[in-house]
Amino acid sequence: MRLAAVVALAIAVTACAPSATTRAAQDKVTLSVWGWGPEANYDKMFAEYEKLNPGIDVDARSFTTSTEYDTILSTGLAGDSGPDLAWLRAGPQLQPLVEAGRLLPLDAEDVPGLADFDAGVLRAATGDKDGKVYGVPFAVQTLQVVYNKKIFAAHGLTPPKTYDEMIAAAGKLKAGGVVPFAFGGKDDWMLPIVASIFGTAQWGGDEFIAAVKAKEKKFADPRFVAGIDQLNKLKPYFPENVAGVSYTDAQILFSSGKAAMFPGGLWELNFFTENAKDIELGVFTPPAPEGQGLMPGFTDGSYGVNVKTRHKAEALKFAAWLASKDYGRLYTDTVRTFSAVPGVTPKDPLLGEVATTFDQHGAAYFMNEFAYGNPSSAAVFSKALQEMLLGRITAGEAAQRLDQSVSTWL
Repeated sequence: MRLAAVVALAIAVTACAPSATTRAAQDKVTLSVWGWGPEANYDKMFAEYEKLNPGIDVDARSFTTSTEYDTILSTGLAGDSGPDLAWLRAGPQLQPLVEAGRLLPLDAEDVPGLADFDAGVLRAATGDKDGKVYGVPFAVQTLQVVYNKKIFAAHGLTPPKTYDEMIAAAGKLKAGGVVPFAFGGKDDWMLPIVASIFGTAQWGGDEFIAAVKAKEKKFADPRFVAGIDQLNKLKPYFPENVAGVSYTDAQILFSSGKAAMFPGGLWELNFFTENAKDIELGVFTPPAPEGQGLMPGFTDGSYGVNVKTRHKAEALKFAAWLASKDYGRLYTDTVRTFSAVPGVTPKDPLLGEVATTFDQHGAAYFMNEFAYGNPSSAAVFSKALQEMLLGRITAGEAAQRLDQSVSTWL
């Protein structure tokens, strides 16, 4: 009877006690990560970290409405509902969060890999006033023209080596019933990007921008005006009513095979690879009217740690992994974009081609250097370029508006 009672008690206790699996689940730490872009990419990449760290569950949340992300993140970090880590904007757009004390400063002791990052790349994740680093940069984006190789071949075209060749190719495509450049001006944030793709070499790239920052030149300089005026000169080769065409409309034009070229960022490669699987992609840098073109590029944000995180040690350990070459390779191969982690070589041949061009003919994307102010100079200039496309103001007047905005903070 005693034995039976003991057995019965043991069974009862076992039934009531949590299993090893349940205890393991309870002991897991969940790190929430906010960002923008396809969640499937996050899940794939972060699953690798979870394998290496069985006690960590990374809960990634993507906000596809990236234009609203800043407000969503700012609100989350200000309260108690924010993430443990988040994608942060670069440079000027980072500063409000830094000055509000929303982010944890990162140092080489917590995130050793930061010591190897290029100083120019790290600057995009650095506080303007205190010089502290607040994020692990995740990507370097370049700006160029993506083209459809099949359409080019069908019209006997190759990537243009001179400006006149580019215009002639655009004319031939238009005559053949193909939209030469898939581009829209309805979403004004794309306008400085496209102006930079076609105009950076014309205004002199980094040298000119440095002169503006040193107050030795103004944007109303004839070279800069001529650069942004390329949007007017190329208007015959854009879709009809270009100012009313959205960014998404332009993507559809290209991915459906109705347009031959798409001026945009490196991030488009991943999008078109997923959404236009029958298109063979190529890239080129538009030649300048008077010579070699330049490929603009910029650091596209960083991973920051919420100063209010309840899992500081785990968040910093995760940040250290995000600064590693292992993550850099995973990011490059998954997203088809350059990782900001130094020493990561892309396997993708098209990315390799872009990397070579950027190394030889790269320049900084000018607008990221001039996104301060309230409203920001980037927002002011975007609206000015939109009005220019609509024919309401000239290229010179658009440049003057940028100068007026920059003068309020530079």
